[in-house]
Amino acid sequence: MAMLFEDWIKKDTKSVLLVEPDFPIPKKSRNHENFLPIGLLKLASYLRSKKIEVKLVRHENDSEKGDSNKLNLPITSKNDFKPDLICVTSIFTYWSKYVAEAVSYYKTLYPKVPVLVGGIYASLLPQHCKEYTKCDDVIYGTVDAAEELIPAYDLVNVDYQIIHTTRGCIRRCGCCGVYEIEPEWTYKKSIKNEIVKKKIIFYDNNLIANPFIKNILNELIELKKKRKIRYIESQSGFDGRILIKKPGIALLLKQTGLKNPKIAWDGPITDAKNIAKQINILNDAGYNAKEISVFMLYNHDLDYEEMDEKRVKCFEWGVQITDCRFRPLNSTFDNYNPNKRKGQTNKDYYIHPNWTDHGIRKFRRNIRRHNICIRHDIEFHSSLLERKKIPIKKAQEYRRATFEIAVEHIPDAWTPEVFHEVDEIEYDRSRFKKYT
Repeated sequence: MAMLFEDWIKKDTKSVLLVEPDFPIPKKSRNHENFLPIGLLKLASYLRSKKIEVKLVRHENDSEKGDSNKLNLPITSKNDFKPDLICVTSIFTYWSKYVAEAVSYYKTLYPKVPVLVGGIYASLLPQHCKEYTKCDDVIYGTVDAAEELIPAYDLVNVDYQIIHTTRGCIRRCGCCGVYEIEPEWTYKKSIKNEIVKKKIIFYDNNLIANPFIKNILNELIELKKKRKIRYIESQSGFDGRILIKKPGIALLLKQTGLKNPKIAWDGPITDAKNIAKQINILNDAGYNAKEISVFMLYNHDLDYEEMDEKRVKCFEWGVQITDCRFRPLNSTFDNYNPNKRKGQTNKDYYIHPNWTDHGIRKFRRNIRRHNICIRHDIEFHSSLLERKKIPIKKAQEYRRATFEIAVEHIPDAWTPEVFHEVDEIEYDRSRFKKYT
């Protein structure tokens, strides 16, 4: 049976090494850019309260990765620190190999020091984590003693902080593991005393479900007036069902200065009327359509055809889309390569029975082009124009043209306004050659 984290803190524990594995964080992903090893930062505060020295490092297999060390964490050094305990964090289950690599490295470097693994992967698949990584113990869920403390932000070089006003969720969505990791629904009445930076990222799974959300938002409005905060964003989407019942929350969100509001559309195309209501509520609160994003889960129960119909509705509403490729909660690998031209199979990554590798790639391209058109208020997208493969004078002329005119001159002109068949021929390659 796994021990509690607190049980591993002995009287002779003087120093603890906290490790973030070499996760393949995408450079261009805003959500991942905001990723912090927040669990480790909370543990650091807890350990410091026990007068224990801590060090936070990012394990890297290749020390020449350059800017991969986004948080400016110290790189591992063999003669640097002599820990009594090592704690390795984990996130997605399908990134389990990076956790195993980190555990293996530190068990070799410090063969007599216990190595613990915590985090999402450890909590969702504790048995697999214990056997696969060969760690000494798995820490399940959150460490209660650390939850009430302000994370040790001095260990990282960032201008924002992460806040949870809730743990768990009031929903039980089949594709989500929150209720397994955080089975108890808890919430805070106030967060004003937690604010230590001017930029805040909420990591709540269902922020506006907090029964005291209005009190929290009013606190933020006052802090904004006093210039103690300047930027707020929620990494997760808002529960649209609550927005419809309590539309006044949207106005408070706007008054706090919250940026880039998101709502989730997990259901079928027949839910479009309800999604439109949610978008209108945010519009009425003062958000422009292009500021709003709709979360859409693909490679799941709804097939490509229905998902692209949903995308077209989002274009009608003038909103962007935040897409998420589904992986099962027990998936322990994901070798999807977006640049693989010959395609991949289920041996490389999870492909839902309702989807194909080709459909997954095409839908992702559709979303990218859709969002570019929304952000720039343009009727069509062209890779030739984007990559500056068309002469400048011609490009300037075409950019001002309607899609009907542009498609006569640009072979890869693509419009987000219509549904695109998964097997459609996107452009005439013989026309493409004159520009390449």
